[in-house]
Amino acid sequence: MHAHTQLQLLQFQPLSLHSLTFPFHTKWHRSRNFTVSTTKNGQFGRRLCYRSFSYGTCVRNSATRGAHEVEYQKPNQQVVNRPYPFHEIEPKWQRFWEENKTFRTPDDDIDTSKPKYYVLDMFPYPSGAGLHVGHPLGYTATDILARYKRMQGYNVLHPMGWDAFGLPAEQFAIQTGTHPKTTTMSNINRFRSQLRSLGFSYDWDREISTTDPDYYKWTQWIFLQLLKRGLAYQAEVPVNWCPALGTVLANEEVVDGVSERGSHPVIRKPMRQWMLKITAYADRLLQDLDDLDWPESVKEMQRNWIGRSEGAELEFCVLDGDGQERDIKIIVYTTRPDTIFGATYLVVAPEYSFLSSLVSTAQSKYVEEYKDLASRKSDLERTELQKEKTGVFTGCYARNPANGEAIPIWVADYVLGSYGTGAIMAVPAHDSRDYDFALKHSVPVNWVVTPDDKSTIESGKAFSAEGTVINSSNGMVGLDINGLSSKNAALKVIEWAEKTGNGKRKVNYKLRDWLFARQRYWGEPIPVIFLDETGETVPLNETELPLMLPELDDFTPTGTGDPPLSKAVSWVKTTDTLSGRPATRETNTMPQWAGSCWYYLRFMDPKNSKELVDKTKERYWSPVDVYVGGAEHAVLHLLYARFWHKVLYDVGVVSTKEPFQCVINQGLILGEVQYMAGRDEDGNLISADPALGENNLEKVPEEKVMKSGDSFVLKDNPHIRLIARAYKMSKSRGNVVNPDDVVSEYGADSLRLYEMFMGPLRDSKSWSTSGIEGLHRFLGRTWRLIVGSPLADGTFKDGTLTADEEPTVEQLRSLHKCIAKVTEEIEGTRFNTGISAMMEFLNVAYKWDKHPRSVIEAFVLLLSPYAPHVAEELWSRLGHTNSLAYEPFPKANPAYLKDSTIILPVQINGKTRGTIQVEETCTEEDAFELACKDEKLSKFLDGNPVKKRIYVPGKILNVVLDRKKTKVGV
Repeated sequence: MHAHTQLQLLQFQPLSLHSLTFPFHTKWHRSRNFTVSTTKNGQFGRRLCYRSFSYGTCVRNSATRGAHEVEYQKPNQQVVNRPYPFHEIEPKWQRFWEENKTFRTPDDDIDTSKPKYYVLDMFPYPSGAGLHVGHPLGYTATDILARYKRMQGYNVLHPMGWDAFGLPAEQFAIQTGTHPKTTTMSNINRFRSQLRSLGFSYDWDREISTTDPDYYKWTQWIFLQLLKRGLAYQAEVPVNWCPALGTVLANEEVVDGVSERGSHPVIRKPMRQWMLKITAYADRLLQDLDDLDWPESVKEMQRNWIGRSEGAELEFCVLDGDGQERDIKIIVYTTRPDTIFGATYLVVAPEYSFLSSLVSTAQSKYVEEYKDLASRKSDLERTELQKEKTGVFTGCYARNPANGEAIPIWVADYVLGSYGTGAIMAVPAHDSRDYDFALKHSVPVNWVVTPDDKSTIESGKAFSAEGTVINSSNGMVGLDINGLSSKNAALKVIEWAEKTGNGKRKVNYKLRDWLFARQRYWGEPIPVIFLDETGETVPLNETELPLMLPELDDFTPTGTGDPPLSKAVSWVKTTDTLSGRPATRETNTMPQWAGSCWYYLRFMDPKNSKELVDKTKERYWSPVDVYVGGAEHAVLHLLYARFWHKVLYDVGVVSTKEPFQCVINQGLILGEVQYMAGRDEDGNLISADPALGENNLEKVPEEKVMKSGDSFVLKDNPHIRLIARAYKMSKSRGNVVNPDDVVSEYGADSLRLYEMFMGPLRDSKSWSTSGIEGLHRFLGRTWRLIVGSPLADGTFKDGTLTADEEPTVEQLRSLHKCIAKVTEEIEGTRFNTGISAMMEFLNVAYKWDKHPRSVIEAFVLLLSPYAPHVAEELWSRLGHTNSLAYEPFPKANPAYLKDSTIILPVQINGKTRGTIQVEETCTEEDAFELACKDEKLSKFLDGNPVKKRIYVPGKILNVVLDRKKTKVGV
């Protein structure tokens, strides 16, 4: 879904010149057709045809509480000099939607014969900072899709919830001394209020939070299913331990040896951890990517993260310092068995399980020191291609099984104990990392593959591509691969290794099992106990769920490695319900990923206390049709959610193999562009140069800047070139824009429109206050066209300026071109160009003397997914008592999409002398008249008698002149 979202295009329905018919379904299951037709006197009248049927006793039709019953909120600023009264309109319609539950998705009473559309935002972590203007970008896009699909007659599921457990909330609570439960609820309330103020059409009856026991009961239930199937297990594994944070961190949370959050030192140490066996699903996670409508870049990131490779495991006998064989073998994994003759040393990871048995007495001290240094680095740091390759010789050797040579064994941190076997055969001639290491440590480089095209190998670099094998033959062991292609040579080496017992074919994955435990308080308790007598792990009975998180006054990390829950002694000490024996609860908690792995399912059936999700509801709503969120979740969240979904598919809980059919990653909204210049020693401004460094650059106010070609320069001195930069919004840069301030100044509809108009949804773009002012003016112009200008006191008269008249062909043509364009662009999630089409229509409409009601109503419906508040108000002023949320979205009539004019060739006495532009319905007389007025054609026709005219409408006009009386030259 980075490629354009392939939503199903709707069929355009023909619309006659004298009738505009919109099939209609209201939220409350009242169905109607709204027809604008020509009356006997030529005026347009309106007919409302209702057809009612039961919806249930609790239904409130909007007629019960119409928009006219909702009082205006008192404005919080003066009403004069405003393009339109958004301060009154927006709170009014937000209350109307809330009180009438306009966007409630039917639950047990849903009409499953209608098509469904499930559009979902990646639900947010409710931070104390609240929303910034980057959040509404994706939320507005999904809201436009949700509103559009409702108007097309779909059952739409568009919910919102909170990913509220996790480390950030707990750290904030520790810093403020407030319990995370308190801060989380406060933050959720603020987020909810901000989202409501932006007019998003969420079904708030389905709101969920991962911290709600009724929710995490089912997170714990899923863990038990994993445990039953052997997919959850405990292991002693090396982890990134952060003493200051008191927890294990994922590799992605460690940068340059310190924690990403707080920059605290991180060390590697072995700890007992819960692991989830995601590797058991590696092939399915890989194969099923092909069926998804996701951005190719995201799919490729997941493929790389899973990292499937085919190769071989080969055995190397270990030798002591004197060259004598020992009873130890090192098994290496390689994707290039064709290069085995080029292996000049082995490398084992610092955490290699048998490392101590490979180290000589003389080298023991150096190896231990090196292991300690390596423990302070994350896996990502260790495998960085550009980093210096360090290592220590173990004092032992291994025998290369292909050529019999004794090669040294090194320990180096660019090899990870978690990948393959934790040991590699190093072939410096054909691997860049091995090459860099070999040069630094004076290890031999043996070339065993040459390019197929006989091109020269670049000096000073390894040749890592496949080619033709050379220098690779040993008759004593029965292996000769000289002259073979790399592919065929690899196959032959594997065949030889399996035959001689020196190895076997092997498929490997970079993907590691998921470390699923955190030594923190604010997370889901893991539902297992350990029997005190035997240490046996016992899962809780499902009837004991949810295992509630106990209240703790002191939830700070212990500093010892014991989780904070170990302080809840009365909670920790328990009894096995089955045997009655004393037991101890697990005190680790689940990571934040857990609750976000399956929340999309709970939205389908959020109040169900008996099962995770009702099967009928799941079959109807699955999969999520469109899932929108940031690219930072491209790998882990999406991969973990896919893994859990596949497990639930195997369990029989879900009916689809994948959770999200279409994924869209919205771009970032950056801060406003900053223009930078340098200063010389005398304090004069000079052209900016990145080499000066950011501290030596100075901001230049935008009003002093102008564009010159592709560059920005000073207005007063165009020779001084400036650097234009836009940074990610952050408190430290002071460039964060609060949506509350924008809504107060310009209104929610202006913010929604602007964020969609800034550029393609998937691209990053810079915030501009002048940009939102332009969209605010567009809404003001829309208001004035339909309602009129403000009165002297700043208020507006009731009703509209529309006319109950039949639209002209040109007006219908303009309308239907706009309908077609807006529809096409919503379907393709190209919202910015849809807004441009509406702007173009508005410009044309301002030239009309009169504005037919039927045309204006259709335009208001087009506008409504983007700017719902002002659209609702205009719809109400046009005489409607119901919300427009379930009005049918206009459909373009192809008859009005054709260009009304054509280019008509004109022949004179059989020779084409020119062309004229005519209406399709142009008569012969009109065409001839236009030809006579044409500058080029008139010199042939003026004063020359016409013998006859041959006119084929839409094709040609042929004028035959009387040759006897015609001037010479014609």
